[in-house]
Amino acid sequence: MKIVRFFAFATASLAALLAFPAGAQDTVKIGLILPMTGPFASTGRQIETAVKLYMQQHGTTVAGKKVELIVKDDGGVADTTRRIAQELVLNDKVAFLAGFGLTPLALATAPIATQAKIPMIVMAAATSAITEQSPFVTRTGFTLPQVTQPMAEWAAKNGIKKVVTLVTDYGPGIDAETTFRKVFAAAGGEVVESLRVPLRNPDFAPFLQKVHDLAPNAVFVFVPAGVGSIFMKQFTERGLDKSGIKLLGTGDVTDDDILNDMGDVALGVVTTFHYSAAHPSPANKAYVEAFGKASNGMRPNFHSLGGYDGMALIYHALEATKGSTDGEALMNAMKGYTWESPRGPVAIDPSTREIVQNVYVRKVEKVNGQLWNVEFQTIPAVKDPGKTAK
Repeated sequence: MKIVRFFAFATASLAALLAFPAGAQDTVKIGLILPMTGPFASTGRQIETAVKLYMQQHGTTVAGKKVELIVKDDGGVADTTRRIAQELVLNDKVAFLAGFGLTPLALATAPIATQAKIPMIVMAAATSAITEQSPFVTRTGFTLPQVTQPMAEWAAKNGIKKVVTLVTDYGPGIDAETTFRKVFAAAGGEVVESLRVPLRNPDFAPFLQKVHDLAPNAVFVFVPAGVGSIFMKQFTERGLDKSGIKLLGTGDVTDDDILNDMGDVALGVVTTFHYSAAHPSPANKAYVEAFGKASNGMRPNFHSLGGYDGMALIYHALEATKGSTDGEALMNAMKGYTWESPRGPVAIDPSTREIVQNVYVRKVEKVNGQLWNVEFQTIPAVKDPGKTAK
């Protein structure tokens, strides 16, 4: 899927958005656009819970302004996302656009953020190029190159010589595939084949059969949040769990939200990621407990942190501007901001508007009868290599 497909949206109607400054409002409105229904609803559920938890913990008044959250369901459809974003700007006069569960949804909205000069906080979508589409876009989730590069380096250092990559066929998956191939080859490894699975209604079985037949040392996997259970089920059905082929991936495949449902087949899977619900800091232990209480026992996953830290960034920007919602002032306040997240120390790179964060190497282990992504190595302060390499 080529990114250029998503930039046909800067029509004349967008120019009308410039006529609606939000700076004089006593209420600051945040438009949170999420896939609350459809195959990626778990992402929306995680982010909405975390955003509301942050507001519960920190109040709904910032710099003398009342903060109002408007949650909209786009069902994971880009045309719907774009329409909702336009309505939020034109009708609701929001000061921030936030959420964006998938790359196409974020790309559909970036021209609106540019025309309206409204900060757009990407809490989930992870294709590196998203922040390059508008000077009003920043990100509090992660990028696939950011978490893939450490996986390729770890694999090469741990005796893995031949790998098949298997990724979902859209922006983040292509980022993951490209990054893994480049870094693994530079470290002396060989990617013997690269396989891509359709985003909608994925069937991994024929691709896993090909992996089985190729018999590499390992398969490197990227799938979107919520899809890991389908992958692991078919991984087992094809006998790959007993084949001796190691399963490596970014942390999406062992998503904390669904990890316990995968069963013991997930034990031993090694991933690299920026967050685990098992992260041992006091801040994260408090976060996991509070999130569970706010969600009737749900375990927070990485997307929840994109939402939680997205609100931390919004609150900071409003405090820094003393409640002004001038878009350029808010963006300037976000650049370079550093804070302590439940995931560890984070910062917004002032030059790229990308999040800088630790990446952890983890292994699925059983602790007190439950499966967890247990961290055993930390790579500190990782920037998005998709930007730094340019």
